[in-house]
Amino acid sequence: MNDNLIKKNYLKKTKLLNKYNKFYYDKNNPAVNDQEYDQLKKDVLEIEKKYPRLVSKKSPSLKVGFKPSKIFNKIKHKVPMLSLSNAFDEEDLKNFEKKILNFLSLKKNTEIEYSTEPKIDGISASLTYKKGILATGLSRGDGIEGEDITENLKTIGDIPKKILSKDFPNEIDIRGEVFITKKDFKKMDEKFANARNAASGSLRQKNPSETKKIPLKFIAYTFGYIDSHKIKAQSDFLSILKNWGFKTSQFNKTIKGIKNLTSHHKKFEGKRFNLDYDVDGIVYKVNKFDLQKRLGFVANAPRWAIAHKFSANSAISKILNIDIQVGRTGALTPVAKIEPVNIGGVVVSNATLHNEDEINRKDIRIEDIAKVERAGDVIPHVVSVDKSKRGSNSKKYIFPERCPSCGSKTAKDFNETTNKFDAVRRCLNEDFKCEKIAMEGLKHFVSKEALNIDGFGKKIVEKFWELKLIKFPQDIFNLDFVKIKELDGWGDLSVSNLKYAIEKSKKISLDKFIYSLGIRHIGQENAKLLAQHLKNFENFYKLLKTDNIENLSNIDGIGETQIKSIRVFFSNKINLDILEKLNKNMKVFDSISTKKGGILKNKAFMFTGKLKEMSRAEAKSLVEQKSGKIISNVNRKLNYLVIGEKPTNKKIKKAKELNIKVLTQDEWMKMLNKTS
Repeated sequence: MNDNLIKKNYLKKTKLLNKYNKFYYDKNNPAVNDQEYDQLKKDVLEIEKKYPRLVSKKSPSLKVGFKPSKIFNKIKHKVPMLSLSNAFDEEDLKNFEKKILNFLSLKKNTEIEYSTEPKIDGISASLTYKKGILATGLSRGDGIEGEDITENLKTIGDIPKKILSKDFPNEIDIRGEVFITKKDFKKMDEKFANARNAASGSLRQKNPSETKKIPLKFIAYTFGYIDSHKIKAQSDFLSILKNWGFKTSQFNKTIKGIKNLTSHHKKFEGKRFNLDYDVDGIVYKVNKFDLQKRLGFVANAPRWAIAHKFSANSAISKILNIDIQVGRTGALTPVAKIEPVNIGGVVVSNATLHNEDEINRKDIRIEDIAKVERAGDVIPHVVSVDKSKRGSNSKKYIFPERCPSCGSKTAKDFNETTNKFDAVRRCLNEDFKCEKIAMEGLKHFVSKEALNIDGFGKKIVEKFWELKLIKFPQDIFNLDFVKIKELDGWGDLSVSNLKYAIEKSKKISLDKFIYSLGIRHIGQENAKLLAQHLKNFENFYKLLKTDNIENLSNIDGIGETQIKSIRVFFSNKINLDILEKLNKNMKVFDSISTKKGGILKNKAFMFTGKLKEMSRAEAKSLVEQKSGKIISNVNRKLNYLVIGEKPTNKKIKKAKELNIKVLTQDEWMKMLNKTS
């Protein structure tokens, strides 16, 4: 290749890389996946290494991230926030360590000790404390200047606002990652493509009160500037961070030797999908600070640290068709029907295309040859298509403007916060005339988080719908069990079990009842807030009066979006009829205010297994009455794991590993009685 072609190729790749940077850092909307981005960056750096004369001012080796947004004030980082070099295999790690040994003039067989930390896929933030007070909080920006997002960062509970520890520096710049858990992201995944985008979009809102509504988390991992310290190693600093009140990763550890790093990486990659947040690799840092200081930095990265990225499970397949699925809220989700292909040991025949905008951006068409990626429990998705293998008769896919279920018009909501239309197109039919919306609503109504009717799964809902046994939620309490008993696979015992489960579900807490109705934008947390405010079913039913609905704006956490959805729900006569009939069939018990000074204050509980003579909802309510908290995962925040019949052994094992007290239901009841 002659010089002109080499230069042309280099500039083309650099321009493309900077375009991807803008999408990723500034627009919070990655144009390509991590693997494609990393490969492109690697190509550019290799060209620069081979032809140093070509290095341009826009080179990725000379800059980090993207210039700060004009929405926020810019503040210069006291110490630049640099990016990390990437490693993809053991050979890359060997080269990384070889450079360290050469730079420090150490023997080849010297074992370097590394502090290893999970690389959380979130948003980097820098917190400056002066005399123990959080003074400013910045985004990474372009690495030199960051956006002043102090007030937004102050809304995050994990970030201490004031630190009283005597050993806390007079001035320090603590750095870490802001992220959203997978569980919390599920409640908002219609607005954002992934959890990272959700975290970034939430942090970059003008109004901090809007950011406050988002359950952002923060994990600290290093410092930028510190006025003075006698700390000898990164691992020591991580321990000190915990003493100061910061959260750090429970998976941090020190390791020596490249073989051991590789082994750790392999093991962690296997279990990363079980974590409640996204990680895309492991960061290795030379542990001793004196060595870090000696090693210093190259243009935009430290010599003493590297990110060992995870691989993605992917395969190539053909798109046979594009199916449009209609969800409970009317959202139209395109799904690619592909030729079955094995990805990471699982045969995949469906892959999500996310939404209309995503199809248009990637120009995905039927009969395209596509790259499909699957990561852990995440739904397989189409990453890209090979346009070079596209046939001459290929036609652009036109997203339907009518609902494929009922034929109603569809539309995209206008988001007044962003002044843009949402990516998701929705069916506008609100009257139970759309079969798919009604059926998905019934699945939600009987789901574990709502009525929790044992044995009444999605397939049963579909079968009973097909047989015209159910159409509205109240139909579940008036089933024709004689007809059901005659169906294949049903008998006296299974019918009896279903009857019992339905009867048991009639008693329900107000918050779960509100959640079961499937009102758009009213998830579990919002349902709890409404229940605590309204106290009983009668007050909830009275919301059909407009003035009562407006009063909901006084609830912290309930905004105009939620109020608008509730107003739409109560303006529908069919919904009012459903509420009346459900009230006749069910006993919705009142929301009980928690005692602020209850004896279970600051104690967190979790239940596993079936409880005797008590529903899970009632058990949780008893804990909350005495100021206790309920959490959904076994972690260090948990104080007591209460076990019923047939508990999950994995949860018990993890609780014991974390020295969490495991109680039987009887022991738990005795605890409640003692605190009465």
